[in-house]
Amino acid sequence: MHEWHEGWDMQSREETTELFKQAIARNLKFRLAKDKYSATEYDHFLAIAYSLVDHAVDHWLRTQETYHQQNTKRVYYLSMEFLLGRTMNNMMLNLGLTDICRDSLLAAGIDLDEACAQEADAGLGNGGLGRLAACFLDSMATLGIPAHGYGLRYEYGLFQQKIVNGAQVESPDPWLSKPHPWEIIRPELLINVRFGGRVEQQESSNGTTRSVWVDGDYMLAMPYDIPVPGYRTATTNTLRLWTAHAAEEFNFALFDDGDYIEASRQQVMSEELTKILYPNDNFVVGKEVRLKRE
Repeated sequence: MHEWHEGWDMQSREETTELFKQAIARNLKFRLAKDKYSATEYDHFLAIAYSLVDHAVDHWLRTQETYHQQNTKRVYYLSMEFLLGRTMNNMMLNLGLTDICRDSLLAAGIDLDEACAQEADAGLGNGGLGRLAACFLDSMATLGIPAHGYGLRYEYGLFQQKIVNGAQVESPDPWLSKPHPWEIIRPELLINVRFGGRVEQQESSNGTTRSVWVDGDYMLAMPYDIPVPGYRTATTNTLRLWTAHAAEEFNFALFDDGDYIEASRQQVMSEELTKILYPNDNFVVGKEVRLKRE
C-alpha cells in the first residue's frame, strides 16, 4: 500500500533515537504526569506504548485515507476471538523500532525487557481460533491487503488458572484493570443494538403493507480501535473491538424509591454480553449470551 521508510521519517538512527527518547519523556510527563522519581515500571511501559502508537498513527491515518480515496474493496474478518498476545514487541518489530527503542531507553536508564514484562496478555482469545485470527490480521497488513478485524472487547478474558491440591481453581482474568494503551475509543460511533421483539404487519396510508420490528431490548455497542501495522510496510489496518453498555444504565426513579439493585439491573444485564470470553453455557443464561454475541 505504501513504501516502507526505515526509522522515523527518514531521519538518521541517532536522530530517530533522540526523537523517540523525547517522545517517551513527553508521554511520561504530560500524559501520565510522572517524573523520574515517581514513575513506576508500568508507567515506563505506558510511555513507551503511547510513543509507539503515536508513531503508528501517521501510517494508520494515511492507510485509511488511501482506502477511501481509491474506494478499494476490503476484507472484513469477524471472529469471536483475537488472541493478540502482548502487543509491545510485535509493534516495535513491525515498525522497525526495536533497536531504536532499546537505545532510547538505555539513554534514559530504562530497561526495555522489564518494561515489556509489565504488559498483560489481552484476554481476547483462548486458542487456535483466536491465534489464527490475529495472524491473519498481521499477515494482511504485511501484504498490503485492505482489511478490518471485528470482534468483542472482553473485560475479563477466559480465566486465570491455579492448581490447588491437585485440582483446577479458576478466577477472573482482569487484564483491563490497568490502562490498555493500544486502543482508541470511538464514542462518536456508538450504535444501538436490539434483541428480541417481534415483527408486525402495518398498513400505511396508501394501502401498502410493510413489516415493522417492534419492542425488544436495546443495548449500546461502543467501539475501540487498535492499529495493526504490517511488518516493514506502512500499511496499518484496524482491529475494531466492541464493548456492550446499557441503553439506560441507571434508573433514577427506582433508585429514588430505594430499589438500589433493580436500578442498575439493565446495566448489569447488558454488560454481561462482553464480560467474560466464554460464559458457562450449561445454563440458559449462558446460552443466551453466546447467541447474542453471534
